[in-house]
Amino acid sequence: MKMLSPTDQLFLWLEKRQQPMHVAGLQLFSFPEDAPDNYVSQLVEQLRAHTKVTAPFNQRLVSRLGQSYWQEDPQLDLDHHLRHEALPTPGRIRELLAFVSAEHSHAMDRERPLWEVHLIEGLQGRQFALYTKVHHALMDGVSAMRTAQRILSTDPDARDLPPIWALPPRQKRAGEAPSVIQSLMQLLGAGSRQLGTLPTVTRELFKTINDARKDPAYKSIFHAPQSLLNKPITGSRRFAAQSYCLKRIKAVGEAYGATVNDVVTAMCASALRTYLMNLDALPEKPLIAMIPVSLRKDDSSEGNQVGVILASLGTHLNDPVQRLMHIRASIMEAKDRYASMSPEEILNYTALTLAPAGFNLLTGLAPKWQTFNVVISNVPGPKEPSYWNGARLEGMYPVSIALDRQALNMTLTSYCDQIEFGLVGCRRTLPSLQRMLDYLEDGLADLERGLG
Repeated sequence: MKMLSPTDQLFLWLEKRQQPMHVAGLQLFSFPEDAPDNYVSQLVEQLRAHTKVTAPFNQRLVSRLGQSYWQEDPQLDLDHHLRHEALPTPGRIRELLAFVSAEHSHAMDRERPLWEVHLIEGLQGRQFALYTKVHHALMDGVSAMRTAQRILSTDPDARDLPPIWALPPRQKRAGEAPSVIQSLMQLLGAGSRQLGTLPTVTRELFKTINDARKDPAYKSIFHAPQSLLNKPITGSRRFAAQSYCLKRIKAVGEAYGATVNDVVTAMCASALRTYLMNLDALPEKPLIAMIPVSLRKDDSSEGNQVGVILASLGTHLNDPVQRLMHIRASIMEAKDRYASMSPEEILNYTALTLAPAGFNLLTGLAPKWQTFNVVISNVPGPKEPSYWNGARLEGMYPVSIALDRQALNMTLTSYCDQIEFGLVGCRRTLPSLQRMLDYLEDGLADLERGLG
């Protein structure tokens, strides 16, 4: 048996009916050119032949004296975890997203290993989909995305590729980004070696507070406004996803001296502004986003050089170009602060600034102390066209977690020449969430029009 880490245990404690704690991914494939019409049925039978399940997918939860452990499940039922589904007619993307929305609302059975793979046929245009979900206690979102990529090949002729549950175990690579929720939870785990960071952390924290006092628009732990995004949630989810052209986003960034991350954040800000305005619910103060960003300044691959920052989205600004410049300055200011700090100092500074969010996530006792309004996360994906048993990957969309008083999660990933957005929200708290996909496109088009 293997004891769960305190962070992984926390994901189990956080799980409630209205707050299932699993992450997922949706992959969209096209049939191989020579594939018969029953290709998906044949693929399912091939997958069922992989009966040797490897860690961590062969592990189930057991409890001893109040402590949770992972233990190999000798009675693992593969038919429970691998599910062959068919969409209702006419099999549009609309029906696929409705299916994922419903499945993502369901918590998994803790008496079994905490993962499911849904192979979905019935899509128009000789396509099928793979929806894979795992509990956050078993695997974080970044690890799940990388595991999903491991079943792929750049060779369209490669066959007999294993499913995720039959992959050889792999250690976490140095430099991988922690999930947003992990970053929040790390604030509880500062050790004695972190004490030496206190002078720098205290200085930077007081600087943040003083700047906030001088400039009311300054983003800080005191200035995230109350909004519709930060209401109590139900267990029902809506998932919306769409691809956007990376070349367009890069062209806008180059024209304005901004990064791809700046531009996609501006797209999110524009979509949020329009969505909330249409509901007559846009706060007067700018929304604050929690954004994981890379702090790496070289091409090295060693060490964890990822920080979590709070950035103003400039949703109080009407002009889209001004909003992009506001976001760029906000993110740059946070990066500049981290540039003079060690990894331990960054961790502890983040811990102090995000402490109210962590406290509220655990207890719900401070709902009016709003540290940030929304999570916007960017996870890198494959840069080359990828295939799974000859089927071309057309798109891959992250399906993340909505939390109580964090009713929306905006996660995106890159694939070849595309940026894939996956939006997850509480169905009741955020009505007609799918309209935000159009608002994302409008946000990018507005920036392009600004170029003349």
